[in-house]
Amino acid sequence: MIKFTVPNGHERQKARYFLAAHGKVSTNLWKKIKWQGQLFINSQPVRAASATVTGGDIISYELAAKSKIIPCDKPLDIVYEDDWLLIINKPCQQIIHPTHKTIHDTLVNIVANYYIHSGQQVGCHPVYRLDRNTTGLVIIAKQPQIQYSLTTSHDKIQRFYHAIVTGCPSPKEAMIALSIGRKPTSIIERMVRNDGQPALTHYRVIRQGRLYSHVQLKLYTGRTHQIRVHMAAIGHPLLGDDLYGGSRELIKRQALHAYRVIFKHPIENKRIDISIPLPSDMAALS
Repeated sequence: MIKFTVPNGHERQKARYFLAAHGKVSTNLWKKIKWQGQLFINSQPVRAASATVTGGDIISYELAAKSKIIPCDKPLDIVYEDDWLLIINKPCQQIIHPTHKTIHDTLVNIVANYYIHSGQQVGCHPVYRLDRNTTGLVIIAKQPQIQYSLTTSHDKIQRFYHAIVTGCPSPKEAMIALSIGRKPTSIIERMVRNDGQPALTHYRVIRQGRLYSHVQLKLYTGRTHQIRVHMAAIGHPLLGDDLYGGSRELIKRQALHAYRVIFKHPIENKRIDISIPLPSDMAALS
């Protein structure tokens, strides 16, 4: 049962509009509540389409939880967990979602198995994705409205990365503001292009070497391959990232690790600030 309290003094309006205006429920989620679930006002069942609320009312809803995800019994590195969120340290070579009916060992499948064994009847809703070979923190919402509340704008979550890049960027700290779009000849590769989506990445060199440097980055937008494209565009591709010009001599995957997230908990309103160390392959180069 998911519950929200209408602030005291709030004028009467339809429950649907209140939930939408306060970032609680997306359009798709409202449709599921309306047609597949049950809405309650002050614990009393109501007709979702016509329900209204006023200050002090408690809105709650239930959804039938059915999952077609096939559980996979593999290790799961849990960094943080509460009733609403699960934060995982994702290893290299693991994808987030099944991309084909025959793939059953993704992060979502492994989380589904964890829920079964821990007796949790909740959902698995990744808030963002990491590339298969990028390691680090992935936030998973246990309810769809939690996922929605954390994705209404990119600044809901501050995301920080470590990378090992070719050479040494100059200046040693800067903001990269280059739009990113698809490369016309590829369904995978991205490129800097004037008609692409705006993209902002801040970098800072924290350790300079003769052939490569350790760089800390912060994402201000969330474009596909953003860090990889931006660092390649300024002449410093990630080590191991042969898709964008990086050498695989020292490491066999892109040297990129999502090491820190900071955000306001969407239900408890507390500040969550979580960091994890470098994986061994990148630590050996740092």
